Amino acid sequence: MSETPAAEPAPQDPNPIAAAVAAGYAFEGPALELGGLMTGPEDLTDVHIRIPLGMVNRHGLVAGATGTGKTKTLQLLAEQLSANGVPVFAADIKGDLSGLSTPGETSDKITARAASVGQTWTATGFPVEYFALGGQGTGIPLRVTMSAFGPLLLSKVLGLNETQESSLGLVFHHADRAGLPLLDLADLRAVVQYLTSDEGKPDLKDLGGLSTATAGVILRELVAFQDQGADAFFGEPEFDSRELLRTTPDGKGLVSLVELPNLQDRPAVFSTFLMWLLADLFHDLPEVGDVDKPKLVFFFDEAHLLFKDASSAFLDQIAQTVRLIRSKGVGVFFVTQRPTDVPDEVLAQLGSRVQHQLRAHTPNDAKALKATVNTYPTSAYDDLGEVITGLGIGEAVVTVMNERGAPTPVAWTRLRAPESLMGPADPAAMDATVKASPLFATYAEVVDRESAREKLAARLEAGAEAARQEAEEKARAQEAKAEARARPKPTGRAPRRQEDDGLVDQVVNSGAFKDFMRTAAREIARGMFKSGRRR
Repeated sequence: MSETPAAEPAPQDPNPIAAAVAAGYAFEGPALELGGLMTGPEDLTDVHIRIPLGMVNRHGLVAGATGTGKTKTLQLLAEQLSANGVPVFAADIKGDLSGLSTPGETSDKITARAASVGQTWTATGFPVEYFALGGQGTGIPLRVTMSAFGPLLLSKVLGLNETQESSLGLVFHHADRAGLPLLDLADLRAVVQYLTSDEGKPDLKDLGGLSTATAGVILRELVAFQDQGADAFFGEPEFDSRELLRTTPDGKGLVSLVELPNLQDRPAVFSTFLMWLLADLFHDLPEVGDVDKPKLVFFFDEAHLLFKDASSAFLDQIAQTVRLIRSKGVGVFFVTQRPTDVPDEVLAQLGSRVQHQLRAHTPNDAKALKATVNTYPTSAYDDLGEVITGLGIGEAVVTVMNERGAPTPVAWTRLRAPESLMGPADPAAMDATVKASPLFATYAEVVDRESAREKLAARLEAGAEAARQEAEEKARAQEAKAEARARPKPTGRAPRRQEDDGLVDQVVNSGAFKDFMRTAAREIARGMFKSGRRR
C-alpha cells in the first residue's frame, strides 16, 4: 500500500511589520542608509531603513543612554553626508570622531554586521578640519568677539537671572553708544568696573534700570568666568562661520570637528558657543528654501547642556533659530541622552528620530520612557517601550520624514558600521592636518587691537592729567594770592627776588613732579581696571 504524499506547506504570509514598514522607506531620490529593519531580537529583514537626503535639513534627534552607540550613529551619518557633498560640523566630545579622517580597520564583527544589513563595507577616510575652542587642544582656534557673542548668550553662560540679563544688555548698549569695542572679557569687565566707579556714575545713572548692586553681581560672575580660563574663547581674529560650508575639489563635504578636552570644566561655554555658531550662520546665510541636499548639517552633541537652566528668552531664541535656519539650507541634529532633554517647542521641529536604548531603572527613567514613546507615530510593534529598553548596542528605533514631509513608520533598526576609524586619529597626523590647513595662517595668532579696556584707561589717564593741570593752576593762583598778602606795602623795602617768584613754576614743571603725577594716574587706572592684559 502506497503512502499518501505529504501536502505542500501553505505559503506563509509576509511579516506584517516588514510589510507595513517597507513601503514607508522606498524613496525615489538619494538617501542616507541607516541599516536593516528588525522585527524581533533575532529577526532581521532585508528592508533598508533610510533618510531622504533632501529631508535632512528638517532636523533630527539622536538619543540614547551612555554606551548605546550614539557616537557611532553620528559618525555613520557624517560619513554619508560627506560622501554626498554635504559639509558637516560636529563637536568631538570624547575624541572618537577624529577617526573620521582615517580608513577603518576591518574585523570579523564588522564584516558580519555589514553582511547582515546588506552593506558593502570599504575602509574609507573622509576630509576633516580640526578646530579647538580658543586654541585649547589640537585644532585651528575658534574665537568670537564679546560684541558678537552678545548679552543673551553670555547671560546663559554666566547663569544670570532675567533681571541681570536685562541689565547686562544695558551694559552692551552703553559700550556701543560710547564707542567702546567689546572684544574680550577684559573689555567687558572694564566697562562694568567703569560704570560702578565714581567716574562712571553719571553714565550709569543715564542708562536707567541698571543698579549698582546688579552691576556688582555681573562683575563678580565675569571675574569667576575669567578665572575658569574663558579668556581664550573671546577675542580676535573672530571665526567666520561660513568656513564650515566648504567642500573638497573632488566634491566631498568637509567634516569640521571641534575638540572639547575640558568639557566638564566649562559645559555652559561649550554649548553656548555652539549656539552662537548656529545663530551666526543664520544671520549670514541667504534664504534658499527647500533644496535637494543641505548646505550644512550641524550636530549639536550634549544638547542637554544647552537647555539646562536656560531663561525663557534664551529658549525662545533657540526655537526660532532652529525653526528658521531650515530655509537657509542648514540641518541641525541634537544629540543627547533622552528626548525629554529637549524642550517641546524644539523637539516638535525635529523630523528625523534615531532612538538608541533607554534604561528604566528609576521612576524618573520610567517617566522619560513613557514620554518618549508618546512622541512617536503609531507603531506596528506591540510594545514600543519594551523595544526601546531592549535595544542592543548599535540598534535604534527610527522614524524620519519621507519625501512628502510625512513621518515614516517606526522601524527597529540594526545600524550599519562606519567605514572610517571608530576611535581617535593619530595625534601627529591631526597636528600635521592643522598646520597644513589654509585657515591656520588666518586664525592661529591672536590679534590684540585697541578696544574698550585701553580706551577707558586712556580716558582715565587723560582725566587725571586734566586734574593735575587744574591743580597746578589752583596752586599757582593760591601762591600768587599768598604772595600778594605777604608782600609789604611800599615802605622802601627791597622787592621780592624773581627767583622766589618762579619757585612754584620750577616745582610743578620739574621732571620729578610730572613722574609722580603719571605714577598716580597709573595707580588709579590699575585700581579700576586691574593690571595688564594677558597676551
